[in-house]
Amino acid sequence: MKNCLGIVNLSEVDSQFGILCQNRPTSMLPFAGRYRVVDFILSNMVNSGINSIGIFTGNKVRSVMDHVGSGEPWDLDRKINGLFLFTPTYDYTTVNRKIGDIDLFFQNKSFVRNAKQENIFFAKSYMIANMDLKAAYQDFLNSGADISIIYKRVTDSKNRFIGCDKINFEADGSFSSIGTNLGMSDSFDLSLEMYFIKKTVYFDLLFDAVEKGNANYLKQAIITSLNKYKLHTFEFKGYVSCINTTRNYFDANMAILNPEISKELFFEHGQIFTKVKDEPSTHYKKHARVKNAFIANGCQIDGYVENSIIFRGVNIEKGCIIRNSIIMQKTHIDENVHLNYVVLDKRTTVNKDVTLIGDPSNPYISGKKAMISKEGDS
Repeated sequence: MKNCLGIVNLSEVDSQFGILCQNRPTSMLPFAGRYRVVDFILSNMVNSGINSIGIFTGNKVRSVMDHVGSGEPWDLDRKINGLFLFTPTYDYTTVNRKIGDIDLFFQNKSFVRNAKQENIFFAKSYMIANMDLKAAYQDFLNSGADISIIYKRVTDSKNRFIGCDKINFEADGSFSSIGTNLGMSDSFDLSLEMYFIKKTVYFDLLFDAVEKGNANYLKQAIITSLNKYKLHTFEFKGYVSCINTTRNYFDANMAILNPEISKELFFEHGQIFTKVKDEPSTHYKKHARVKNAFIANGCQIDGYVENSIIFRGVNIEKGCIIRNSIIMQKTHIDENVHLNYVVLDKRTTVNKDVTLIGDPSNPYISGKKAMISKEGDS
């Protein structure tokens, strides 16, 4: 896939995450003990042979820069090709700021124009999967299409994909349209918001959207112009999780406690890479008991942990009972704390004898560096 340029578009809506995305975008949400959401699409691209990737960061830049850095964990710290970061620029002489990502792509059009690759792979970060993009790319080339959309047939009785893009097909299997899933059908064809596009077509879409002012987002420009181009679709049949709400984020983390899902998600088509942090092995103390949990390195465990995701450097004191919870990096949980259906963000401190009980569809969530005691949060 050396003739394909990768672009990760992080202009994702994070209004459904509340305090979890107050200072970070969806792509930077911690996941599965040591990863971030963006690690999956970056690893998929690299494992498939894409060696030039541009990340359009969106507005919450700091955490993106801190995590991806030079791209070394994904072998993208190169003199030729490699990783490129594009942050928003603002005209402070005007009060009105443009909505959407079209303006950012237009401002950085020289990056794509000067790239030697003739095709582009666009993706968002919040569709979690381990995908062999080589098969989808070869199918795109063989089809002779201008645009190829990757989709998955999903069964969604619990409405996990409400608001996502839904692909509609004609009776003969040909593409019909793209709409928004409102939960009217248990089974439907979910667009993964991953597109292969010829570079020439990309510039036609971009310039047309800027000149006519009829699209604020690149996805919008693609969808409204599909009838002008030869379109192809590719069905992905592996595991997919969409992280676009707090509930979906919680459920996606809990799903990796299933060994079959975990094995596919982290190893099926190559390893998932992330920023390396050196930590000692986790220390299980005298009173530690662990059942069906994902525990990262650097932890101190002296309590009971069940059905939970424990990130790096977490300290759980004796007498604690932690069930069905996500405990993020460097959190300290004092003695005799009971947690069930709880998400604690990084560097939270829970003082002794506290009990926090959430709900499977609405877990209790703390923000970064929170101090939780029996007298209340601070």
